[in-house]
Amino acid sequence: MARIAVGGFHHETNCFAEPKTDYAYFNIQRDRPPLVRGEEVLRRLGGSSFAMAGFMAETQDEHSLLPLLWTSGGAGGLVTADAYERIAGELVGRLSEAGDVDAVFLDLHGAMVSEPFEDGEGELLRRVRAVVGPAVPIVISLDYHANVTPAMVEHSDAMVAYLTYPHVDRAETGRRAAAALRMVLRRGRPTERALRKLPFLLPLNDQCTLVEPSRSIVAGSMVAEGDLASLAYLAGFPPSDLFWCGPAVIAHGWDQGEVDRAADRMTREVALQEPNFAVPMVSPEAGVAEAQRIAAHATRPVVIADTQDNSGCGGTADTTGLLKALVAAGVEDAVLGLLCDPAAAAAAHAAGEGARVRIALGGHAGPEGVTPLEAEYVVERLGSGRFRTTGQVVGGRDADIGPMALLRLGGVRVVVTSKRMQAFDQAPFQHLGIEPARQRILGLKSTCHFRAEFEPIAEKVIIVLAPGIYLADPSAYPYRRLRPGVRLRPLGPDHRGAAA
Repeated sequence: MARIAVGGFHHETNCFAEPKTDYAYFNIQRDRPPLVRGEEVLRRLGGSSFAMAGFMAETQDEHSLLPLLWTSGGAGGLVTADAYERIAGELVGRLSEAGDVDAVFLDLHGAMVSEPFEDGEGELLRRVRAVVGPAVPIVISLDYHANVTPAMVEHSDAMVAYLTYPHVDRAETGRRAAAALRMVLRRGRPTERALRKLPFLLPLNDQCTLVEPSRSIVAGSMVAEGDLASLAYLAGFPPSDLFWCGPAVIAHGWDQGEVDRAADRMTREVALQEPNFAVPMVSPEAGVAEAQRIAAHATRPVVIADTQDNSGCGGTADTTGLLKALVAAGVEDAVLGLLCDPAAAAAAHAAGEGARVRIALGGHAGPEGVTPLEAEYVVERLGSGRFRTTGQVVGGRDADIGPMALLRLGGVRVVVTSKRMQAFDQAPFQHLGIEPARQRILGLKSTCHFRAEFEPIAEKVIIVLAPGIYLADPSAYPYRRLRPGVRLRPLGPDHRGAAA
């Protein structure tokens, strides 16, 4: 029986978003648990949809697990120096106090940028390696959107990544990580590594694994096969401004020839598919007009994805571009969510169900040019914001997103929350009496995760480009740290203005 230290520190950093992510935010119960320590890690994460849950389920009867801490700040602005040092310091301190361990498993994201360290995970892994020494294996799970760096590869012994976007295999990824660690414990630390970075950034909208080419690319991933501990493709997170931002292929194993061949084979496959990464997107006005035409004859809802206001990419979840387009077009029987405006939710609760209340809804947090939609709204329904998620992406979580309200303006209803949550689950809509499958038009603040739950019930999905903090086209970001020569989108311009 091995003694395995386990922990997790998640953040998906949009370096162009405000506010920064502070220590308090990691301690808030939202659509995920707050920071948990020691035995509470086992209690709060067990049976959940996180990679840690799958790893624990696969190993706790076979080995002795020593829980350190686990926390997820979701997606947002830079992690403050205070937050990074307090969390990383406590995790490493608890590891030091645990004494001798046979292995370490860390449930990470892979796209964390902090004020002191642009490579948040690389620095964390360096500190963990310094504590456990050169002989103890470290296996990590990563989000599909990880920006993998040389330090992450050097200080780990297997990388196991989500194979799906929408992420419906988080727990399964933890189980695959357990299989990799089992092999590493049997054979010893892998001595060979390979990291291949692709020469272009991949917009999040183009990374969906429900369709080609991503579906076939991720199918080539391996865990504990032959002389490979792991072979993984990570699509990257473009809003993270760091030197190593972008897609990568990583292999760990015991034979350098096999490691290189596997990494090169997968890298060639991704490179050859560069022209095929593309998802059509239109303006909010064009998207609403198309949705109205389709909805007039459809028996299922038309979904409009407000992709650039996705809180899962660091968006504010309070922009009003799509909302204003729906209202201006006189749309009937439309629902938009989830729009985060705690002041509006509080005003609705003060007024009560059935009341009419004047509210300047949304548009309080930028970007420049986004303004509230001030009007008299009908308060149709109120909710506590406490519910259990049910879907494939985040199912089984006890969420608390603060007081909620269903507000109506003409034929448009808005699901308002007090804390940010991406529209990737039906439960928050149902919490306010909305059955998504019965609506004519559904506006969802999400980029891709919504597809797992809402595309199966949709007549059609339309992606719109309303102003938001997350930019669907990476070439619009003012990168400062990105390495020169990287194409800012597939077949697009090189970083620093050179022609592709």
